[in-house]
Amino acid sequence: MNLLKKSILILLLPLFAFVTAHKFYLSVTNVNYSEKDGAIQITSRIFIDDFENVLQERYGFDAELATKNESEEADAYIEKYFRTKFAVEINGKNASYTFIGKKYDVDVMICYIEIPKVDLATTTSIQITNEILTDLYDEQQNIVHFKIHGKKKSFVLLKSDTKGMLNL
Repeated sequence: MNLLKKSILILLLPLFAFVTAHKFYLSVTNVNYSEKDGAIQITSRIFIDDFENVLQERYGFDAELATKNESEEADAYIEKYFRTKFAVEINGKNASYTFIGKKYDVDVMICYIEIPKVDLATTTSIQITNEILTDLYDEQQNIVHFKIHGKKKSFVLLKSDTKGMLNL
């Protein structure tokens, strides 16, 4: 019987070689509190090619990110997109954030955001709404990791469920 199973597996194995790998759509966002700066600091990692596609689709903008031909307007378009798709609420109220900038790491763009002057003593909840790339990819998953004041919590946000909250 084992010989039969092994034979079938050996015959089917070459067929699996022709199946193309399904591309996954994923971003990872880390939300931390800096005691030193009294600020919430956020880093978001997004695949460069996916972000270029959304800038092209949404704004007709060819950014050429992470190349020597990157447009000088790229940062403005990246921030514009973030402001429409990424929001933070503290204690149920919209929090104004500063889009600090971005850098590249191989095929990933890392974006930096900061919410200054946050007093954790009066903060009871922090909510992230992350709709990054969900307008282009139905399968997009935006993972959010909170690590604030000793509390850790992670969420997988989808097109149908775009909010994650940490209660302090």
